[in-house]
Amino acid sequence: MSRVLLIEDHQTVRDGLQLALTRQGHTVDAVATGEQGLDRLRAGASDVVILDLMLPGMDGFEVCRRIRALGDLPIIMLTARNDDMDVVAGLEAGADDYVVKPVQARVLEARIRAVLRRAAAESRRGGGEQGPEQYGNLTIDRAALVVGKDGVPVSLAPTELRLLLELSRTPGRVLSRQQLLEAVWEHGYLGDSRLVDACVQRLRAKIEDDSSAPVFVQTVRGFGYRFGPL
Repeated sequence: MSRVLLIEDHQTVRDGLQLALTRQGHTVDAVATGEQGLDRLRAGASDVVILDLMLPGMDGFEVCRRIRALGDLPIIMLTARNDDMDVVAGLEAGADDYVVKPVQARVLEARIRAVLRRAAAESRRGGGEQGPEQYGNLTIDRAALVVGKDGVPVSLAPTELRLLLELSRTPGRVLSRQQLLEAVWEHGYLGDSRLVDACVQRLRAKIEDDSSAPVFVQTVRGFGYRFGPL
């Protein structure tokens, strides 16, 4: 049974989602503000956070950044409209996925199960993998799920790590956004390609010497991304 922290200020939405997710077998801790959500995270464990972007007081973007600073807990954000700027800003703040309001409980449930399934798969993966891989000053240890740069561990959010692992499995091979969506996010439609682009930006900021001239995560215009150096 998964433990869900729901941060949503609208009581009707909060109560409805809490009821629906509880019926699906989740344990749901629901709060109305970002400050309350951060307090709950510090006080106890959660498996996934459902975070509304438009919160009173501390907004969802800042809450997302603070949660991400605490660790690699999966974050699914709720946005009131399918606004590219809001979605991209939330993803750049560290969210792993998003759902547009009005929220359909079955869609949110599917996204929750997907992020938890991916996290479980990563924890099981690696038993048969070879030792750490070295690419220039970047080290990728698939068995330990550890990435290092110049010998120093790099803190990656779960989605960033999955994206890097997927790209680096076949260095030099170009993967389309659609392929990455299906492999990393388990999304079957191209409309969420901004998930890939925003995650690439965050990943580059952490592993590249110069994110504006990337060596490891390279863009192939009109096609997608590939892992270098070549």
